[in-house]
Amino acid sequence: MLVRAAKVLLVLLVGLFSLLVGGDNIVDYGTNYAFVQHVMSMDTVFPNSTLTWRAITSPALHHAAYAAIIAAELLTGILCVLGAWRLWQVRALPAPAFNAAKDVAVAGLVLGFALWFFGFMVVGGEWFQMWQSQTWNGQEAAFRFIGCIGLVLLFLAQKDDELA
Repeated sequence: MLVRAAKVLLVLLVGLFSLLVGGDNIVDYGTNYAFVQHVMSMDTVFPNSTLTWRAITSPALHHAAYAAIIAAELLTGILCVLGAWRLWQVRALPAPAFNAAKDVAVAGLVLGFALWFFGFMVVGGEWFQMWQSQTWNGQEAAFRFIGCIGLVLLFLAQKDDELA
């Protein structure tokens, strides 16, 4: 039962983290909007970069991208919290029922992993060359999020063999 409780707790913590990040981005919109704006504009990459043709300088597209990021953060949080609640409800049932109840939590964890891996490492880091910026480089933080979420996803995905 301890392993099941640990799985529930870790999924819940990822959910609360994601909700906090999304909520902070709404409450303090301008701070991280500036991050999105600079990354997409590629205005702090190496001056001799030949990849700046990828830059997007439209404020409307900056706002749309930031809204998509916030929506993904909040949806990750909601799915993980709901997934943790669902797992908590079946924690005392036999292993097949517990394993079958993981789908919402897995969806939330995969969405969070995809957001920070694809959104920040692939799109931000490589497409917009965020790694070249001394000021607007979020790859280190994104990697921490990817690592934590990935470990929770792997732990949760392990089949539960316990009997209730």
